[in-house]
Amino acid sequence: MTTLGVGIVGTGSIAKTFAKCISELKGVNLVSMYTKSTQRVAEVEKQFGVPAFAEMSVFLDNPEIHLICVCNESGNHGETIRQSAMASKHVLCEKPLEVTPEKVDEAIEICKTKNVILGCVFQNRCTTDYQVLLKTVREGKLGKLLMGNAHINWYRNKDYYAQSEWRGTKQFDGGAAFINQGIHTIDLLQNIMGPVQSVFGNVQTLVHNIEGEDVGAGILHFKNGAIGTITAGTSLYPGYPERLEVYGEKGSVLMEAGKIKQWNVKNVPATELEPNKSSNSGASDPTSIGYLNHKMVIQDMINAIRENRSPMVDGAEARKSVEVITAIYRSSSEGKTVFL
Repeated sequence: MTTLGVGIVGTGSIAKTFAKCISELKGVNLVSMYTKSTQRVAEVEKQFGVPAFAEMSVFLDNPEIHLICVCNESGNHGETIRQSAMASKHVLCEKPLEVTPEKVDEAIEICKTKNVILGCVFQNRCTTDYQVLLKTVREGKLGKLLMGNAHINWYRNKDYYAQSEWRGTKQFDGGAAFINQGIHTIDLLQNIMGPVQSVFGNVQTLVHNIEGEDVGAGILHFKNGAIGTITAGTSLYPGYPERLEVYGEKGSVLMEAGKIKQWNVKNVPATELEPNKSSNSGASDPTSIGYLNHKMVIQDMINAIRENRSPMVDGAEARKSVEVITAIYRSSSEGKTVFL
């Protein structure tokens, strides 16, 4: 294929981010949009400048579309992936891939059966500082890993949930603070620390009128023997930048809002990094998150399709954070440690 055509499912703020990224990439173009609202077709066409459809089968029945970007409600990701795969379209899905490990497994299997590439967006893996930390850990410069902590102590006002039919619902959001806001940093944590062996969690809904949690904590035991903690919330005013902490026998590195803030590694000087010109944290405002890392993920997916290889984060990799989060939910519900 000379030009790779893209269709986007969903028309919310994240779909706008995808459209902006696609407009800036070479060898790819936005072909059409899907909206579940028949009343919004004309509005969506005007907004995105491409044809829009409210019937999925018609939307997918376009040979010019090679890749579907899934940007609708989390609990609808699996069905969208299934339909896209059945139409022989490659799929790049926003996080989470689905809201339970079982539904993630179904998405992976259908894409495997139809021989299409499945990728998931965890754009925070692309930040320069995180890549430095990951390389440092994998080269053994921190020595034996001892502890890894993720803190996503954010704030969302009541309008954030009141203006949405699906946010904070168990069916379509899968929960709330952990699986929506916290999942990116949890993905980074498990990618650094390795597989999780067990979790003990406690999640509560203390402020917002939602089904999911707006505050919670989990204690982790990693398979390599290290321990860790996760805290997450959407009721923690005024909201603080997400934090990732990694401790090893030879030192520690602390990140905040995607930037390394503390570097204390024995015999390893701090790497010269670009100063943080502006915060890309969504601590109190989801619209403040930048788009350039998304652009890198989409470019990688395009390359994966052209090169017939796995993308940066494939289905199996995307499953890991969902498994950890749902184990925390189950642990809280049952009041006991859950083994993964």
